[in-house]
Parts: sequence; structure tokens; C-alpha cells
Amino acid sequence: MTLIVYAPALVGDDSRPVAVVHEMERAFPGPRLGWTTSLDGQRTLLANRDAWLAQQRMDRELPLLRNGDERAFVSVYGTESPATGSPGGRAQLEIHAKLPLSPEGIAAAADVLEAVAETARAYWGHATPSKASLDIARQTKNRPDDLEPPPRGLPMIKSPGAMRSPEIPHRLGWLNYWSGAAAETIGFPDPARDAELLSRSRRTATGGWVVQLTDAPLDLDNPAHLDALKRAYERFPEIGGRSTL
Repeated sequence: MTLIVYAPALVGDDSRPVAVVHEMERAFPGPRLGWTTSLDGQRTLLANRDAWLAQQRMDRELPLLRNGDERAFVSVYGTESPATGSPGGRAQLEIHAKLPLSPEGIAAAADVLEAVAETARAYWGHATPSKASLDIARQTKNRPDDLEPPPRGLPMIKSPGAMRSPEIPHRLGWLNYWSGAAAETIGFPDPARDAELLSRSRRTATGGWVVQLTDAPLDLDNPAHLDALKRAYERFPEIGGRSTL
């Protein structure tokens, strides 16, 4: 399961990276994110993870942290997306995480997404099985000469740098986090039009939303799931900057 949220860039002595790690462990109890991996691929067990984090320069990123179980892999890291490639020309903090696509990981995914997004003060984010994420990522038109249509009849969406505002979600996923500003921008919720989505949604403490697209994790080989994804894109044309294409 791939999880990613998009938040304001880190500034100064920003406490969000450490808080994200703590909240992720709280939302998914069990895995301890006590390992890191060096640039040459060497795994290191951190004797005092929090002290190690405190020594890192996190003005632009959160170093990779992971658990020690290859069979139920959990990880998190953060990186800065520069202003030149970000919506509205505003640099962003991207936090990426991995959860196992196991009963435990699936059950915790919504809580983890909400915890990471709210702690990072994210604009939007999603958690999606990695296989579906690959097809969804291929919806993006990154170059004017990119004429290959998106897979599975999905709509084409703008590149992040071509979008006018970071509050506009770039794409959909299985579990979607929309901040209050993002939800207002795309027009969610409309009680008359969003009854089905609202039945699988919940409000967050900050006024955002966690919106689940399908009951089971998104599988685009399932025609019902693919149809649900297409219907959601039709409902929210602002997502991906498509309303101004």
C-alpha cells in the first residue's frame, strides 16, 4: 500500500517530521520505525531513534525510517518538491509511506492516512494499493508532446507544476484525504450528489475528510472498482486541473 500526502514545505526548526513518525506509529501500533537505510543500501538499527532524528537537518526532508520486518514492510520518508514543479509555484513537503497490503495494514490504512496528513498539515493525500497507484500515476501529462492516452480509459490530468493551487488534489486514490480547503475547492460534500461517498467518509478533527472510494482496496482489474474511480473523476472535474484543461 502506497501512502503519500502533500503539505506546506518545511521551514526552520519544523517539528512536523518527528511528529509524523510518532503519529504513524500510534495509528498503526506494532511496527517500530527504528531502522534507516544509507545511500549505499546498508540497513542500520538506530539505538535511540528520536535522538538520531533530533540530530538530523530536516529543513528539506525526513530521512527514511522503516521497521525491521521484510514480510510486513512499513516505511516513511519525506522530501521537498521544489516550487518550479509544484502547484501554484509553491514548494511542498511530500511524505511517502508504505504499509503492508495485509489485513492489519488494510484495517489501519485510513487511520494512518489521517494521522500523517493531519500532523503534516497536508493539503491532500491518498493511500492506494501500489498496483493501482501505478496506473493512476500514468494519468499525468507531463510534457506537451506526451500523446499516449492514460491507461484503462482514465482521464488525463495536468502535471503538478501546471496546476494553479496546492489545495486542488492532483489525483484520486482508494483512501483520499482532503483538507477542509481542498474539499471546499472541489465542492465536497454535496449531500444530494455524494450520498454514496459520504457513506464511506469521515470528518477529521481539523475539518478535513477521509473519503474511501470502494469497500475493498482499489483493484483496477475489477470492473466495478474501475467504474467507481471513473465516476469519482466525473464528479470532481477540478481534481487534476481538468476543469481548466
